[in-house]
Amino acid sequence: MDDLIKELEAQEARLLFDRFDNDDAWALGCLLVETAKERGHGITVDIRRGGQQLFHAALAGTAPDNDRWIERKVRVVERLHASSYLVGRRLDARGKTFDAGYGVDPADYATHGGAFPIRVRNVGVVGVVTVSGLPQADDHALVVEVLERYLGQVS
Repeated sequence: MDDLIKELEAQEARLLFDRFDNDDAWALGCLLVETAKERGHGITVDIRRGGQQLFHAALAGTAPDNDRWIERKVRVVERLHASSYLVGRRLDARGKTFDAGYGVDPADYATHGGAFPIRVRNVGVVGVVTVSGLPQADDHALVVEVLERYLGQVS
């Protein structure tokens, strides 16, 4: 578990934007959708900045429940400025749960993989990119893979 946590922390440290605007949200969201369609994944994609939803797409095979999962994962990132998967793994390593440890309703927060902070260099967390529809480790991995590709294209 320690190695996984270190890997997740390293992802967050290196996946930084120089800026993030509406056009970035659109391009990143389209890249996530394109990648998911190529692989036949039924996912929902959501991208927000400063509390504003900039991109949202629900592919075939998803349901309104995916939107509820997104809301719950996003709240974790907005509260702790760390990916929902990293928060969950840190809690698992300590034998804790988010609701008990933070005094929140589990119906409102989910420490499952798929929500990742959009962090701008020298600014901090400005938004969240989220995927829902795959097993949690796969949701997280898809977001990270596409962020790596996107940031490689724009740098």
